[in-house]
Amino acid sequence: MPHTTNHHTPEHIAVMGAGSWGTTLAKVFADAGSTVTIWARRPQIADTINTHHHNPDYLPGIQLPTTLTATTNPTHALAGATIVVLAVPSQTLRDNLATWAPHIPTDATLVSLAKGIETDTFLRMSQVIADVAGADPSRIAVLSGPNLAKEIALQQPAATVIACTDEHRAKQVQAAVGAPYFRPYTNTDVIGAEIGGACKNVIALACGMASGNGLGENTLASLITRGLAEITRLGTAMGADPRTFAGLAGLGDLVATCSSPLSRNRTFGYRLGQGGTLKEATQATNGQVAEGVTSSAAINALAHTHNVEMPITQAVYGVCHQGLAVIDMVAALMGRTKKSE
Repeated sequence: MPHTTNHHTPEHIAVMGAGSWGTTLAKVFADAGSTVTIWARRPQIADTINTHHHNPDYLPGIQLPTTLTATTNPTHALAGATIVVLAVPSQTLRDNLATWAPHIPTDATLVSLAKGIETDTFLRMSQVIADVAGADPSRIAVLSGPNLAKEIALQQPAATVIACTDEHRAKQVQAAVGAPYFRPYTNTDVIGAEIGGACKNVIALACGMASGNGLGENTLASLITRGLAEITRLGTAMGADPRTFAGLAGLGDLVATCSSPLSRNRTFGYRLGQGGTLKEATQATNGQVAEGVTSSAAINALAHTHNVEMPITQAVYGVCHQGLAVIDMVAALMGRTKKSE
């Protein structure tokens, strides 16, 4: 057999979205040797990235590579792209993608970063992409793992999962995003990666609420462990490989999101746990509603559809959408019928 190296043909990457995670991943792709164009909605963000090589609104203090360029023109960003990274929030993906779809190169690999379930349809993000872009599911990959944007932007070592039913495409993305500080693994379990990514935000809200309410590490460890159990139950019922949830896109992502003050969902939950309203919690996360608040309703509905017990998710849904007090949520979780683990 001929000797193979890790050198790959440089890809042209379009990153659609200039938020903190989109900008960070654009930086990673550029650091890994790809040419990258990032699409920004606001002209001032695109101008600052092009002239000063940083994004002060979403990634303050981080120098971006000079090989990374920005544009507000989606057609320009998508032209000639071999990998298209979709980096907009889950609930805005459908509308944005409908505008972009005609300009996406026909054989480009589409990579989803959004971690959520669409509220009206209960579709996973890869299903939304297939629906709107008319792309074969084998062209759609999901990137998921313990990936807090700020830490990766600071080049602290991290790993992630690229899940795609087409292993060749997963390896294409793996090669293009493998920077010295960022280690991607491949997986074919798209469902598992997406369910792990969407559900962990809800469990992180619960951890934030408990912490804001003054509860300690034992409570958090219990929530993370039982949270993983209910995520695994739902994922398995939906056709995922249960082993995925023991990996980076499951346990890894869950621990990072539930433990770190950098996590928007945990921060949002923490403010609620301190007695804050949803409006006050939104102020604590720079005016952005945490993904888990929106997803908790869809995931709670999915649990009922698949007849899966998800008590933590149900409790978070109660706090975020039904006016349940955090202290009553904790009491409800602790007062559940005792059973074997």
